[in-house]
Amino acid sequence: MSIATISAASARIRRSQGKRTVLWLLLPALLLLSLCFIYPLVSMLARSIFDPHLTWRHYERLFSDFTYVEVIYITFEIAAMVTVACLMFAYPLAYFLSQIKPRLAGVLMILVIVPYFTSVLVRTYAWMVLLGTDGIVNQVLLSTGLIDKPLTLMYNRFSVLIGMTYILLPYMVLALYSVMRGIDMGLLRAAESLGSTRTLAFWRIFFPLSMPGVAAGSLLVFILSLGFFITPALMGNQGDSMISMVIESQVETYFDWGFASALSTVLLICTLALFAIYQRTVGLQRLFESKL
Repeated sequence: MSIATISAASARIRRSQGKRTVLWLLLPALLLLSLCFIYPLVSMLARSIFDPHLTWRHYERLFSDFTYVEVIYITFEIAAMVTVACLMFAYPLAYFLSQIKPRLAGVLMILVIVPYFTSVLVRTYAWMVLLGTDGIVNQVLLSTGLIDKPLTLMYNRFSVLIGMTYILLPYMVLALYSVMRGIDMGLLRAAESLGSTRTLAFWRIFFPLSMPGVAAGSLLVFILSLGFFITPALMGNQGDSMISMVIESQVETYFDWGFASALSTVLLICTLALFAIYQRTVGLQRLFESKL
């Protein structure tokens, strides 16, 4: 047997041992994932179709009752509106951060992330204080004479959009900034040197190159909005109930775990469908690249 053959065999043995070592190291994480994620997910799917025997009555109830169909529609509508609002506010901010010095941008980015050190519940209550009938916003407007009586800024679609946009805005900013920072600004300068205006260069070069960040941020915000609970529950009304609120009421009030599982399954399917659409149009690898 030649030395080359022995070396190749030894290399294969080392690779095989390395793979087994990696699998043993991953085993605790896989067990934890199976226990805390896969088992509850399978249990939820089973509850939605077994009660206690195989049945589709929960799904029939879901799609035969217009109330629940309307809740699903409202959930998607609010999620879309929040996504558009986050994009409108985050894009100029991310563009500004991408154009300044990296050190200063890092400091300002910390200010964007700082709210995450505070509970979502606390931040929601803060907006309730600001937008309440006797809140700061109404007091300022009354003191300046712009209004004669307090505005109804709470317990409606407006307050839900304000609260959710504020909480989810950093996701959009981070996704956009990470992509914009990697765009070569020399392309814009080259376009301007060839006679293009700064505005035209932005729309024809910079904006198309930033689309992966737009898609990634929009996907993240939209999916998170679909399952949002605390803010719409505290700041909204019954007319703007989202699917997460219906799931909570089915569990806490009616103890109907089967129907709640069916609602959760529909929400999961919608989320997976969004991921599939994103994979076909943009590619999930662009999503993970935008978060690096």
